[in-house]
Amino acid sequence: MSAIPRLILAGLSGGAGKTILTLGLCRNLVDNGLTVKPFKKGPDYIDAAWLGLAAKRQASNLDPFLMSPAKLLSLFTTECASAQFGLIEGNRGLFDGKDTSGSCSTAELAKLLKAPVILVLDCTKMTRTAAAVVLGCRHFDAQLNLAGVVLNRTAGKRHRTIVRQCVEKYTDVPVVGILPKIAPDPIPERHMGLISDQEYLEAQKTLDLLATITADCLDV
Repeated sequence: MSAIPRLILAGLSGGAGKTILTLGLCRNLVDNGLTVKPFKKGPDYIDAAWLGLAAKRQASNLDPFLMSPAKLLSLFTTECASAQFGLIEGNRGLFDGKDTSGSCSTAELAKLLKAPVILVLDCTKMTRTAAAVVLGCRHFDAQLNLAGVVLNRTAGKRHRTIVRQCVEKYTDVPVVGILPKIAPDPIPERHMGLISDQEYLEAQKTLDLLATITADCLDV
């Protein structure tokens, strides 16, 4: 397998904010001179198109349901051959798959690719419970490399401080970023998720804004 550095961003469910964070991180890395190869887990072509726009190179889909493990590894290695960093956005919840064993989940893909996972945690109306959630994810699968957590949609300085202290006190998972609530949504949504980048005239401007936010709020 390719030795290229890689990272998977995952959430507890859809709507956790992982796409916005992945887009911002991707554009930030590119702006800082890295050649990033973006991937979207699953067949989602809209998120993949946004990721390609952020990276300034085409994104690829990694679908454990449609592809064998050997095909996934081959595709990842081939597509990363001309890049310096592989950035993968998960889908649904971290451990959600097609059955009770979590087959085809983001967690299983992470283990296959030997990729560390950053958990994007929506902290809306939550403080100490955030630590319990992170701790649960940490111990649910001991083989998963849960490398960090991003506290998303925090309400203010006091909220950020309490949530961070709780996660650091009760878990060994480092807090690698804290993002505020971003209102209104930087990219409009509809029933299928984000609108297409082709339909949004402010796409490039929004990606630059997200890059600035992630640069300020993430330990990159």
